[in-house]
Amino acid sequence: MTGHTTTHADNFARNQWYVAAWSSEVGRELLGRTVLGEPLALYRTEAGEPVVLADRCVHRRFPLSASGLDGDRVVCGYHGFTYDTTGTCVYVPGQKRVPRTARVTSYPVSEVDGMVWVWIGDPELADPATIRRAEHLTADGWVTVQGMEPIDADYGLLVDNLLDLSHETYLHGGYIGTPEVAETPITTEVDEKAGIVRVSRHMSDAECPPFYARSTGIEGRIRRLQDIEYHAPCLYLLHSRISPAGTDAPLFRTEITYAITPSAPGKVYDFWAVSRNFAVDDEEVTTFLRDFNHTVVMQDVDALNLLQRALDSEPAGYQELSINIDTGGLAARRILAGLAAG
Repeated sequence: MTGHTTTHADNFARNQWYVAAWSSEVGRELLGRTVLGEPLALYRTEAGEPVVLADRCVHRRFPLSASGLDGDRVVCGYHGFTYDTTGTCVYVPGQKRVPRTARVTSYPVSEVDGMVWVWIGDPELADPATIRRAEHLTADGWVTVQGMEPIDADYGLLVDNLLDLSHETYLHGGYIGTPEVAETPITTEVDEKAGIVRVSRHMSDAECPPFYARSTGIEGRIRRLQDIEYHAPCLYLLHSRISPAGTDAPLFRTEITYAITPSAPGKVYDFWAVSRNFAVDDEEVTTFLRDFNHTVVMQDVDALNLLQRALDSEPAGYQELSINIDTGGLAARRILAGLAAG
């Protein structure tokens, strides 16, 4: 399989929900994020409801995320223009009349499964019921560690990375990768209409990488099942099941979640989480998984930053080479292109 490589795609699918922040990041301090090239300011009302406004004051374009709150209103830190939760300006300095055009966009927002989702496209089409679920992030009996890393790479490169886990053997060796990951064939299912790509890799007798050996206590070889569901454009779920080789029990379930949010052309937010239903009261396991997985994520960040710089310097006419392991990633590219085309 061959195909043209693309870089810095900015034909984003706008009429979609994207994760702008973890719920834990949004509070009574203004938070700045950029989604699909749109600068956003996020905060919570005194009642705890998330609000997402355009992050530029109408007056001199000062970032509202660098400003302050007065109750539920945002007060621009430059000249004091004040906005309510709908983005309507309710006060300007030095005059009683507020110009009719003094308003900023207020974006549809929904808080689901510990994530704050925002809709950048046509607000009439924003239906929170269509948000893909990741219930394990907030479910009883599960413990989650999470973080976010910005990457200076096209968001399609992160989708590629996560849909082809054979890179674990090489990029993440000594952490989550073992030889069997790259050696084991995959199965791929694509539902283009629903925008879902499934990639499975089932290893019946594999080396146990430190990530699982230290968190589960398993010694020796393991049965390792990796089942990916990618719900375009934003949500990626990796259902991981581990048990001693030759047995189904004890079974250790780990849910790896990524929200892949395009920030701007050539920039992507990598929201990551690891949820487990075992050793839930063991703080050492929690700390280990948080630190260990952050290291793994940073290996991806460094690799994708490097890859994007290489692609940016590529002369015209380069033909990309793809093989069987790329089936899922290529399907995701087709789906994303279709969503962007509307």
